Amino acid sequence: MLTANKLMPQGRGLAPVLVKRAATIELDWDVRQKSRFDTTDSQGRRIGVFLPRGTAVRGGDILVVEDGSLVRVIAAPQTVLRITHCTAHGTPFDLVRAAYHLGNRHVPIELQPDHLKIEPDHVLADMLRAMHLIVNEVQESFEPEGGAYGGHVTNDGHSHHHHGHAHGGGHDHDHDHAHAHGGHDHDHDHDHEHGQGHDHGKAQGGHVHGPGCGHDHSH
Repeated sequence: MLTANKLMPQGRGLAPVLVKRAATIELDWDVRQKSRFDTTDSQGRRIGVFLPRGTAVRGGDILVVEDGSLVRVIAAPQTVLRITHCTAHGTPFDLVRAAYHLGNRHVPIELQPDHLKIEPDHVLADMLRAMHLIVNEVQESFEPEGGAYGGHVTNDGHSHHHHGHAHGGGHDHDHDHAHAHGGHDHDHDHDHEHGQGHDHGKAQGGHVHGPGCGHDHSH
């Protein structure tokens, strides 16, 4: 097995022709948020990735393999909830309120100008529906917001360090599974539960939304 222990965020500094010729790996967020994992690239080579603790790999990043070759990371489509405001009875500010409440629940969120994305959770989907937001279950890449300090910029122009879970404080912990807590980042190498009292699971159906959106809710 080959090893890769260097990451070039978004391939900065590399000639475009080198990036284009590089082998690729397609990984979902569950893998990319880890700093150590095994994978197989598009050339069939088995690669062990060993990056500095707390490093999150983003779509468009380049891994440098021990033999000097390059591997371009592709953010794999995965099941996410895409959240938009109801144009008939809402405003874009509804998304700001949603991001606030999701952040209070330590939920990784991808922030876009006209929508949010979170991992599937039927309890959160119901909460958002009650806030008159439209929630669609889709297959798309997932790039949660990182910490406000440090990190690298993804190809969407956002600065990222670790994956986003926002709550207050001001210090760093050197573990491995990243959560950004407001002004600081926590990396944990182990699984844990936040105990905020909601269930995690897939949203029921492909499209759920709130009352007042001009859609039939009899189902």
